[in-house]
Amino acid sequence: MTVSPASTSPAATPEAPKPSTLPSNFLRQIIEADLASGKHSQIITRFPPEPNGYLHIGHAKSICLNFGLARDYKGICNLRFDDTNPEKEEKEYVDSIVDSVSWLGFGWGSEKSTDQAHALFASDYFDFMYQAAEHLIDRGLAYVDEQSAEEMRANRGDFNTPGKPSPYRSRTPEQNLERFKEMAGGKHADGAMVLRAKIDLASPNINLRDPAIYRIRRATHHNTGDKWCIYPMYTYAHPIEDALEGITHSICTLEFEDQRPFYDWLMDRLLEGGLIKQQPRQYEFARLNLTYVITSKRKLAQLVNEKKVSGWDDPRMPTIVGLRRRGYTPESLQLFAERIGVSKSDSWIDYSTLEGCLRETLDPIAPRAMAVLEPLKLILTNWEEAFGSAEHLEDCSAPVHPHLPDLGKRNFKLGKEVWIEQTDYEEIPSKGFFRLFPGNKVRLKYGFVIEVMGSVKDAAGNITAVNANILKDTKSGTPGSDAVKVKGVITWVSAADAVKAEIRLYDRLFKTEHPDAGGKDFLEALNEDSLKTITAYVEPSLANAKPDDKFQFERHGYFVADRVDHKSGKVVFNKITGLKDTWAK
Repeated sequence: MTVSPASTSPAATPEAPKPSTLPSNFLRQIIEADLASGKHSQIITRFPPEPNGYLHIGHAKSICLNFGLARDYKGICNLRFDDTNPEKEEKEYVDSIVDSVSWLGFGWGSEKSTDQAHALFASDYFDFMYQAAEHLIDRGLAYVDEQSAEEMRANRGDFNTPGKPSPYRSRTPEQNLERFKEMAGGKHADGAMVLRAKIDLASPNINLRDPAIYRIRRATHHNTGDKWCIYPMYTYAHPIEDALEGITHSICTLEFEDQRPFYDWLMDRLLEGGLIKQQPRQYEFARLNLTYVITSKRKLAQLVNEKKVSGWDDPRMPTIVGLRRRGYTPESLQLFAERIGVSKSDSWIDYSTLEGCLRETLDPIAPRAMAVLEPLKLILTNWEEAFGSAEHLEDCSAPVHPHLPDLGKRNFKLGKEVWIEQTDYEEIPSKGFFRLFPGNKVRLKYGFVIEVMGSVKDAAGNITAVNANILKDTKSGTPGSDAVKVKGVITWVSAADAVKAEIRLYDRLFKTEHPDAGGKDFLEALNEDSLKTITAYVEPSLANAKPDDKFQFERHGYFVADRVDHKSGKVVFNKITGLKDTWAK
């Protein structure tokens, strides 16, 4: 049986950069050489996640790489699920992966749609994989082994000792084919036997010492139901999927480098038998290693299952859904993937690089707003004298974005009482402190200059309010705004129209750069102060914020309206990152 590559065609994905702006790396050099030589008229890549968990920042790099290369060279990238392990795979994970790839800005399938129906699945090819296994058996290149897993492991040998032949290795093709059909027919228990490729038990690459390619597993599959009770191993299925889809450049991380000889061996055997028309090539690149981050699916699941975090989308998690809820943008992750580049050697990337990309993409677009995170009451004691009424509210305004005048202005009130930051007042000012202290003059940003008179304290001596006088003719934007020179400008919100908000202040989830280095229990490195929830006051424009809306809170950093909990009547913001880098050494 000969199968042609899956029918796919390119379509719209994020706009491709101009050739002169493309970053150079060894994969681009390979692709450009292949296209120039005519080896390929069009490149086809793939992103092949296993649907057994939520994608993380490392997968984001792979998504941007595979889909980005296809975009830049006018090729195709398939979203293909390697769903060969039904015991761990769920529809929930499939849906999440589809959503994450789409959110990052990429499409796939016959129409480059973001519809799950156009994604591809390893299980789509189970019939062909079974026929290919029978072909290997017929040629004496595969056999059914009934040793226990422990016996196979012991007889496999090690780097210094060649493997020992299984007592079942010398069966005839006819005997093996009969046994394999019994496996597929459900006549044997799970784990009773496996189908192994017959290659070289003395190979220095242990992956070539008769690797298992099929095992018995009675488990309902999310896509094929109960049709099969045997399932192919990933290392057998993956190259076949690549071949059937016409993948030209199968790009994997370095841990698959030792598997490439088996990948090539299998492709050579299926080419010789006429089962496939062309042989794809596998290329490896270094995976992402990011400081202060864990990307092991097992360990991420442990964090969720042991309730160390609120879920897979906890904003402290390095999952794509977590980064999205934290306020990261697709553009920031694409920029990060481009900036760290692609190499053949492992290295560590400092988390500050990721946050730098985030600031770089947010600063030009994020609307501004004022917020007070640690509120202290400021009372303008001469307000009634200045305006004739204690209830008078003065209109103030500020640009939505200082560099985007077309976005217009945001409006708010100034009244007798306002909220300021507790740290903006010092009874006895420290050196270089130009904000509020008795006798000093400062400007309320976008408002008036005020002169501090002193503070109000409770019986315990705690400051409960600050008193100041307003200088009426100094309002920002008026001719008198420059009449009084001040060194300090502070942000504020009026008690009259401020909106109470829940603010979640996030820090790194782990206290150490390498939480699981040296085999340590990574849970011991958890940062107990990674989340602090406070009640704050924000300017009235934020009452209309929608989930996922992002803002720069002037002076404090970037914040996002929580995509789950923020709603009308309940204002919830997550801190994305500060205005300056606090991660770099």
